[in-house]
Amino acid sequence: MPKHTASIVESMMDNVKCCRVDSVVTVDSKGQIVLPKDLREKAKLKPNNKLAVIACERDGEVCCIMMVRTEDLGSTVKNMLEPMLKEIFK
Repeated sequence: MPKHTASIVESMMDNVKCCRVDSVVTVDSKGQIVLPKDLREKAKLKPNNKLAVIACERDGEVCCIMMVRTEDLGSTVKNMLEPMLKEIFK
């Protein structure tokens, strides 16, 4: 992991206590990933649920990718991402 990415992740974890690394996934040759079953169950994800993919960029490079339920996007951005992003992009 590039050094600046590691510092962003550390900053995210300091500011957002509810977040953690839950699993590591692999991108296949088609660019697809599979979310592990236990994570899908904990998140109560069902087939056809919509997730917003949020990319954070620093120095012109995507350093973090997050997924949020589309119905929770507004409140998530306001309550979780805003303080984190302020810290990251100081």
